[in-house]
Amino acid sequence: MNLHDAALQLGLALQPDQLAAFERYRLELIEWNRRFNLTSVDDPAAIETAHFLDSLSALLALPRIDGRPLEEWLKRPLAGVDVGAGAGFPGLPLKIAWPALRLTLVEATGKKCRFLQHAVDVLGLQDVTVVNARAEDFGQGSGRERFDLALARAVASLPTLLEYTLPLLRLGGWLVAQKGRYPGEEISAAQEALRTLGGSLHDVVAVTVPGLDAERHLVIVAKAAPTPAAYPRRAGIPKKHPLG
Repeated sequence: MNLHDAALQLGLALQPDQLAAFERYRLELIEWNRRFNLTSVDDPAAIETAHFLDSLSALLALPRIDGRPLEEWLKRPLAGVDVGAGAGFPGLPLKIAWPALRLTLVEATGKKCRFLQHAVDVLGLQDVTVVNARAEDFGQGSGRERFDLALARAVASLPTLLEYTLPLLRLGGWLVAQKGRYPGEEISAAQEALRTLGGSLHDVVAVTVPGLDAERHLVIVAKAAPTPAAYPRRAGIPKKHPLG
């Protein structure tokens, strides 16, 4: 199954220029990965499934937020932030599929940021900013309460992830966290973090990624109250000592 047909199974009709952007992204990722070890997934078909389609599956959370169809969401010029962007997942695939998204990619590792900026440049993506910073520092600085939507994939357990992301969201904003198997234990462990940081669990959505034989869930959290000024704590503390 090609990327176009697989994306249709997610309810997403990719146009020829978007498909061309994904192919260029894949080629650049493979080339840079030979030198910098950006990802353990380097087979072309696996990149399409495990990275591109898995990233695009995050879009399935959007209609669950307010009932609007996906095609309406994709017209909205929201400010989004991908925390722990790595080699660009899920942020860059979402930007390709959602050109109106005003995207910030936050990544602490310099070599990955260099790749991210290169990818943004060669793909000709507009309204994308690459920030080389720890999420905690960004949340206590220029990123605080700037975003409508936060995204994260394979970054941290939910209690830690909430401290990375909720300070970045405006009131009324949303976190979409991509998880594998049903994250019931993480959700139970995150109750104190939700109360402390101003979050409210909205939904947990099971998703099927075409071609990927693995469980996938999207955890949707609303920014329901202001995050106290003391959070996020200094870099490294949320991971070492999660709230709760």
